[in-house]
Amino acid sequence: MPKPMLSIARSIMHDPVQILIKKEELTLDGIKQFYINVCREEYKLETLMDLYGIMNLSQVVIFVNSVNKSTHICNELRLKKFQVSCIHSDMDQEKRDAVMEEFRSGRSRILLSTDILARGIDVQQVSLVVNYDLPSNRETYIHRIGRGGRFGRKGTAINFITDSEIEALSDLQQYFNTEILEMPDDIVDFL
Repeated sequence: MPKPMLSIARSIMHDPVQILIKKEELTLDGIKQFYINVCREEYKLETLMDLYGIMNLSQVVIFVNSVNKSTHICNELRLKKFQVSCIHSDMDQEKRDAVMEEFRSGRSRILLSTDILARGIDVQQVSLVVNYDLPSNRETYIHRIGRGGRFGRKGTAINFITDSEIEALSDLQQYFNTEILEMPDDIVDFL
């Protein structure tokens, strides 16, 4: 767990127990990984709507790096009549629980989240995880995309990258000894 998150957890928990997992036990097996080079940040939202329009998905989790961005994207998607829920660290626990219930029950098909859900969300219907923003560290990457391959099922992760993030994507591939391919035209066959 990244040190800032560990500090927060320790400050709010009473007598926490820390369980350490070796890096090699975290796996990307069963998760097909792709990227879409959107070139510029401002093209991500349109790309997301196009992507969702061509796929028949039960549920999808979309990760972003900031509360402001999650709120903005959620509002934009709702204006376009997408069934979307938004969850982030500025919400109180009661509101977060209500959002998760809405998503788990299927009343919402899109869950837009900051890294508050990178660990610990288990929703069987999630077959796709979209990294709207690449995470700021490697450990968060594996926890984010692991949402799509739970319960022994196969999963798919799609990473939106800008020209300035190509090196970060390469770093992820090298670190995890994995291949993240450019998204093919027949992506529907992978879901």
